[in-house]
Amino acid sequence: MARLLFLAHRLPYPPNKGDKVRSYHLLRHLLARHEVHVGSFVDDPEDEAHVPTLARDCASLFAPRLHPLRARAASLAALLDGRALTLRYYQDAAMARWVRRTVAERRIDAVVVFCSSMAQYAEGLGLPTLVDFVDVDSAKWTQFATDRGGPLAWLYRREGERLLAYEREVAARVERSYFVTERETELFRSLAPECAGAVDALANGVDADYFAPDPARASPYPAGAPAIAFTGAMDYWPNVDAVVWFVQQALPALRAAHPGLTLHVVGRNPAPAVRALAGEAVNVTGTVADVRPYLQHADVVVAPLRLARGIQNKVLEAMAMARPVVAATGCGSTVGAVDGREIVLAADAPAFVHEVGALLANPARASALGAAGREHVLADYSWSANLARIDDHLAAALAARAA
Repeated sequence: MARLLFLAHRLPYPPNKGDKVRSYHLLRHLLARHEVHVGSFVDDPEDEAHVPTLARDCASLFAPRLHPLRARAASLAALLDGRALTLRYYQDAAMARWVRRTVAERRIDAVVVFCSSMAQYAEGLGLPTLVDFVDVDSAKWTQFATDRGGPLAWLYRREGERLLAYEREVAARVERSYFVTERETELFRSLAPECAGAVDALANGVDADYFAPDPARASPYPAGAPAIAFTGAMDYWPNVDAVVWFVQQALPALRAAHPGLTLHVVGRNPAPAVRALAGEAVNVTGTVADVRPYLQHADVVVAPLRLARGIQNKVLEAMAMARPVVAATGCGSTVGAVDGREIVLAADAPAFVHEVGALLANPARASALGAAGREHVLADYSWSANLARIDDHLAAALAARAA
């Protein structure tokens, strides 16, 4: 057992959105083996109620409130000092003091960082450090820049450049860095070849016992009408973009061929652009107590994400629920499933219309696709198996320090 410091940019509980699912399971994996002290920001008022629950499991927990509007305004100071805005957004003097005090008083052995923005707090500690970057965030900002014009494009491009410089700096000084897919890992190796030997893929997982079909689970959908579903945090820009695009580019043709078809957008905090879609063709649920009924009883689950990177938990969860998934090629191909047998990939709006329509017209094929998708998840997406590789790297780092 080691004494670890775990730093995360967002409270890793409850696991109700993509990055929190990963940070939650990573933390649980470490808690089962080590004494863990957690420093994490609370950026959602609803998460305040969950701080005591998380604190009971940790050796200690420091979870200050981060006010997004204030942090966004403060981050603009980075335009003057040349840093990435992301780093300034998460810069907090109280967090820095807590980290230093905890390292000194608790005799911390090593640091595990979740998300590059928190690596700033591990600088200068002189401790073995492992960093889960999750995705190449710098590439995400660069991608955002291609979809914008004017000042925003310049700002996003600048953020991509500054953040990549910092990601390279971090990866060069820590013992090990991780990304969620082999594709993201190879991308970073190409961008930071000097770090290639200490970068690995650390895949996501799914709690397939929780996300499992249950014959007793009632449907939330009106009887007799075909239902397709999209799930996710609906204040997350890539999710917003995906839903708006799908409603505008694919849904009208699908409804023309399948009268009464409704898209159900299931997720917390729907942005104004998402709420504006609500109507006869689109049901925007907002927060739901349990997403599983919406997945289990959907005729098809769609994931038309154009901007997201890495493995999407929403795709794995739908597959674990044995539902047929039609996903954008960019996000669906990352799960390693066989196109046409375990998942269906669609490159553009006409492809989405064709593939979703074909599954709606052939329930037997849809059922077979869903069953094969669940088998793929059971075979390749065990959290414990995928996270086990971090144990060897942590042990090696601790042994090197002791030597």
